[in-house]
Amino acid sequence: MEATQFRYPLLLLLLTCGLAPEVVAEVEESSGDPSAAQEPVQLTDVPAAMEFIAAVEVAIIGFFQDLEIPIVSVFHSMVQQFPDVSFGISNDSEVLAHYNVSGNAISLFRLVDNEQLKLEGEEIENMDATKLSRFIMSNSLRFVTEYNPMVMLGLFNAMVEIHLLLMMNKASPEYEESMRHYQEAAKLFRGKVLFVLVDSGVKENGNVISYFRLKMSQLPALAIYRTLDDKWDTLPIAEVTVDQVQNFCDGFLKGKLHKSEEKTPKEEL
Repeated sequence: MEATQFRYPLLLLLLTCGLAPEVVAEVEESSGDPSAAQEPVQLTDVPAAMEFIAAVEVAIIGFFQDLEIPIVSVFHSMVQQFPDVSFGISNDSEVLAHYNVSGNAISLFRLVDNEQLKLEGEEIENMDATKLSRFIMSNSLRFVTEYNPMVMLGLFNAMVEIHLLLMMNKASPEYEESMRHYQEAAKLFRGKVLFVLVDSGVKENGNVISYFRLKMSQLPALAIYRTLDDKWDTLPIAEVTVDQVQNFCDGFLKGKLHKSEEKTPKEEL
């Protein structure tokens, strides 16, 4: 897979060390309604492929020389498992050449950081439904991505090193309006900051909140984090507004912190 080499700071180890069988089971059991059969979009020329990729936040395209090889049926099965992801397929020689595919490949295109991840060669030959599901789930980053342990792997393997986390309860009355503002702000920082939602109503997300020394009584709150050096900052907020999110991100990018630099270090794991 053509992707940035993983960085392993403390936060990544904390949040992914519990990636247990139940996470894998969630991937394997995430298939949709078989009665609502869907197929990937046929991409017959280069303009169609370019338009397909540009129109969505996450696009996955199967580039195949031969549509009868085993991986093609595995690829088709993913359309049912991930109904919120756009799938395309092509065996057109000009399309394959345009995307530098000489054999068979599956590529994931992300709008949020203009990243293309590619599976090819031996990876395609040894690919099965479970492996392909994990690849899609962990790398399908959007303007706002909801946190789960599998997605966290993709976040730390992204081109963008700064992540902004909104920690709030999805069951709260303010959630929908807050998310609209948060998504609007996310588009202002495309390629600079990855925006993440952490649902504080999920018990397992407690270690994310405590890592940033926040209490439930302080939520909703923003936490911003740089993977390169573990530098971070937090800001409890009464409500989510575009201006507030933008100012917080701009401040961090300029080196301004709200939290005290003199606080005691976080506890070792």
